[in-house]
Amino acid sequence: MTRKEIEEKVRAFLIDDLEIDEDKISDDAKLKDDMGIDSLDFVDIVVIVEKNFGFKINPEEMKDVTTLRQFCDYIESKVG
Repeated sequence: MTRKEIEEKVRAFLIDDLEIDEDKISDDAKLKDDMGIDSLDFVDIVVIVEKNFGFKINPEEMKDVTTLRQFCDYIESKVG
């Protein structure tokens, strides 16, 4: 899976499943502060990532992930 495909899938579920305003989504957007993703949303993200990318998110590995770019980097490191 290419980086572009990862970014497109992530963008799609942020808009469709989490109902995040498309204007708030950018590479440098902070997941919590800019996009408003909270702990309940993160539970949904875990399920969505497993379904779309075929791996389980390790919360310990995600502790330093704050931006959308870092989140896509994390997914790419698991599926790439």
